[in-house]
Amino acid sequence: MSEKKLLSIAAVTISAITALSGCGSSKENELTTVRLNEVVHSVFYAPQYVALENGYFNEEGLDIELSVGQGADKSMTALLSDSADIALLGTEAGIYIINEGKEDHIKTFAQLTQRAGNFLVSRKDEPNFKWSDLKGKSIIGGRPGGMPELVLEYVLNEKGLEKGKDVDIINNISFESTSGAFAADVGDYTVEFEPSASALEQKGLGHVVASLGTESGFVPYTVYMSTSDYINENPEIIQSFTNAIYKGQLWVNEHTSEEIAAVILPYFTESDLETLTGIIERYKAQDTWKTDPIFEKESLEHIEDIMEFGGELSKRVDFDGFIDNSFAENAVKNIK
Repeated sequence: MSEKKLLSIAAVTISAITALSGCGSSKENELTTVRLNEVVHSVFYAPQYVALENGYFNEEGLDIELSVGQGADKSMTALLSDSADIALLGTEAGIYIINEGKEDHIKTFAQLTQRAGNFLVSRKDEPNFKWSDLKGKSIIGGRPGGMPELVLEYVLNEKGLEKGKDVDIINNISFESTSGAFAADVGDYTVEFEPSASALEQKGLGHVVASLGTESGFVPYTVYMSTSDYINENPEIIQSFTNAIYKGQLWVNEHTSEEIAAVILPYFTESDLETLTGIIERYKAQDTWKTDPIFEKESLEHIEDIMEFGGELSKRVDFDGFIDNSFAENAVKNIK
């Protein structure tokens, strides 16, 4: 065979490979990018990471671009400034926006967690801890007006403790710095999410003595929100996103803590399988995660009770004006 003919065959082969490769790229490009801002990066949001790792978003035609807000106020700012399409954050952030007179700006369309995800950490092991033990002590709390702080104050009141009189709450430390401050000998107790609570335990610097989630009852602690404009312009994207989250919730509900840990470990490379399994078991034991994304009316009333007690609620919001359950209901109806 002549050299010329060989070159011709090679050229055709390369063209075919390029065409096939191009087809693959084209298929990947069919995925719609969604910019998701999560309030913090935490095992608390395990069903979301399961949905990411198991490819549920891709199945729904979405490519998730994940960023971290480090605070509900920052995540809400990202949403309102068009730096994010969807935000995972506390329900209270949306209530604040509505009560600022921006009723048409924000909608909640799916709920992820139904318990507070933080724990009370003591400097010493207290197997027989009682909330009355906090009298005369100091606690590193959260940002005033934020859910970690509101839930803490609510629980303290339920236990007969008065902020500022019986217990001193430290509020001037940023969310991402509380465990570091506690390690540096600030406060007698701190309120921490996972994996920070377990990290303090592993280092011998603290001991989890109580769960804020168990004590505060069922609360719509973290939900997915978007602007009304984005939802109205992209209902298919919101539905696909909700479908993926629901698939993640179902998978988490049906699998063991160790199986969940194995799936989400790539999102928590600073941890190990054993530690992650323990954290997830702690969350599973208190029914942290919803088994569907539907937001119940009673949950909104409860969180508003907590906000009202904390002096952070100017007025109650209209459920139907703030919550759009249509996407969650469609997901539950169509996904088995």
